Amino acid sequence: MSRQPAPRITTCPLCEAMCGLLVEVDGRRIRSVHGDPEDPFSRGYICPKAAALADLHHDPERIRTPLIRTGSDWREASWDEALDRAAEGLAGVRRRHGRDAVGIYYGNPVAHNLGLLTHGLAFRRAFGSRNIYSASSADQLPQMLAALRMFGHFGLIPVPDVDRTDFFLVIGANPLVSNGSLMSAPDMRRRLAGIRARGGRVVVVDPRRTETADAADEHLAVRPGADALLLAALLQVIVSQGRVRLGRLAGRVKHLDVLAAFVRNLPPERVARRTGIAPAAIRRLAAGFAHAERAACYGRVGLCTQRYGTLAAWLQQALNLVTGRLDEAGGMLLPTPAVDVLGISARLGWRGTVGRWRSSVRNLPEFGGELPVAALADEIEHAGPRSVRALLTVAGNPVLSAPNGQRLERALETLEHMVAVDPYLNETTRHAHVLLPPAPPLARPHYDLALNAFAVRNVAKYAEPAVSGSPGQRHDWEILVELGARALAPRPLRRLVTRAARALRPERVLDLLLRLGPHDLTLARLRDMPHGVDLGPLQPGRIAGRIATPDGRIDLAPEEFVREAHDRLFAEADGDGTSGLVLIGRRQSRSNNSWMHNSRRLLKGPARCTLLVHPADAAPRRLATGDPAELRSEAGAVTVPVEVTDAIRPGVVSLPHGWGHDREGSRLSVARSHAGASANDVTSELHLDALSGNAAFNGLPVTVRRRS
Repeated sequence: MSRQPAPRITTCPLCEAMCGLLVEVDGRRIRSVHGDPEDPFSRGYICPKAAALADLHHDPERIRTPLIRTGSDWREASWDEALDRAAEGLAGVRRRHGRDAVGIYYGNPVAHNLGLLTHGLAFRRAFGSRNIYSASSADQLPQMLAALRMFGHFGLIPVPDVDRTDFFLVIGANPLVSNGSLMSAPDMRRRLAGIRARGGRVVVVDPRRTETADAADEHLAVRPGADALLLAALLQVIVSQGRVRLGRLAGRVKHLDVLAAFVRNLPPERVARRTGIAPAAIRRLAAGFAHAERAACYGRVGLCTQRYGTLAAWLQQALNLVTGRLDEAGGMLLPTPAVDVLGISARLGWRGTVGRWRSSVRNLPEFGGELPVAALADEIEHAGPRSVRALLTVAGNPVLSAPNGQRLERALETLEHMVAVDPYLNETTRHAHVLLPPAPPLARPHYDLALNAFAVRNVAKYAEPAVSGSPGQRHDWEILVELGARALAPRPLRRLVTRAARALRPERVLDLLLRLGPHDLTLARLRDMPHGVDLGPLQPGRIAGRIATPDGRIDLAPEEFVREAHDRLFAEADGDGTSGLVLIGRRQSRSNNSWMHNSRRLLKGPARCTLLVHPADAAPRRLATGDPAELRSEAGAVTVPVEVTDAIRPGVVSLPHGWGHDREGSRLSVARSHAGASANDVTSELHLDALSGNAAFNGLPVTVRRRS
């Protein structure tokens, strides 16, 4: 009897948890995917999406050969023909209209892709366009802007030391489903249970009783968009009662007096109506957080994707700082990853930029070389000198992930040329003229360059491809190298440029970065430890040494934040937030944005694209579970089945993101049979965080009525 080969050891590339996997392979066929019990970080844990990597790999509708659009149809093409067609179109638009006429959009999977991280930035710089967009402005710019203004570097975002904290305050996040976001933490159920087992508390602030709230000690159902007011009230209690403790950062902080003066006017009694949380509950929460021996306040997507996202992110960090939680064990710490991305970027002067240029139509600010994705449709539709005439999308589906997706897809139809680097003909890439399919995730090497900078424990792991590549396949970075050389280099130099870029493979870049790192590692050493290496817990004291502001001090009250708060937040505090319904999103453990919905195993069971409605809101509208309802906003309308539940607070409805697979022209038959409704057909590109330009998907006014 022949013995089965040992399973291949790799890392799940789908989300920030970085779970270790064991992949059983028969030739190029994946037989099974399981958690790796020897992985020092995930310790055998995986979520349902990891097993579906096999479905993605073998999906007959995953594109394997380049496609060129001919009218409303597609034909297969050789790599040379497709790359030439793609490059000629981009170069032609750039030549006729200028370099800003070529827009580039990077999707969320770029952060999980070693090759795109090592080569994608160079590609972007080579094109020199100011019309660069990414998924960052759909979920995290407020935290990056807060980090830049407070600490002097857009990536200096501390993470909760969840394995040692005694009081975990979670605002606008659902880590039990996400396993962290800007906080890589696999198996959050075990980690949350650990907090409670050592006598600690978990408190969740969210308009919905999320899966994390169900596992917590307390849930406070805040009204959408009121998180900044709640945080200001918590700070007011702490400051007024003399509980400010700066810990090791005392002497490295400025403008505490300005913060204290600002929050003085926002006591719990003033914000109670707008937040929906009683003053006594706010005071109890402030006391519990301040008195805990070790505490951490963590906020994420729900905190960012609202009209006051930057103010909320600022005040969340301020709460951690004034209670002595920043840079302390059990509080908010900075990881020490094997590749010191933060240190390298700081030495190169890449600390972050804001407002070096602005969008042409709505004057929205650039951040880190990118414009907000909420401006993309504007920049395509307007007829000015910097309008987008050609677009390259890499691993993204903005029609379903950007606000007002219906307007954006209409704009895409007007482009002179569009190229997509993507494995699927989806709701966005169906508008492309050329589709260039990369190798699937398990067929490429893996190392988490970006995500280890936000891990709750210091770890490092390099994984060889779990499955051998098929003939003729190209990795994402190889596609960009060839595309860039053909579009930008003089014809006699193209082969030389391509060879030089290919010689500097991602693995070689990684090895150099590891050698420059703090743990004396090399790629060869990591290859000898295929399950990964545990580099120890997060260490206090690292933030103090990374402060990059001009005067070396943390700005506790950046001037523009305080001005915005005075101009808008004070008026918001005096409202009650009870007029009509507002929409929020939600994340699901069996869904990965929009691009895993062609897996049958993930879509088994009851429909998950439902509109959560509280019984008090359902009754007057004659709505029952399963009834179709029209969800309408100023941007558009969708029809979606209702799920009546008391897990959502009255006055709020919730629709998950990533659905809406009923567009004609895509090749996603499984997803189409479970199409759902796109939340971004009702979100508005005009509803955003004014300071950062981040899309404000949550707190959007909507109406709901029963459809017959």
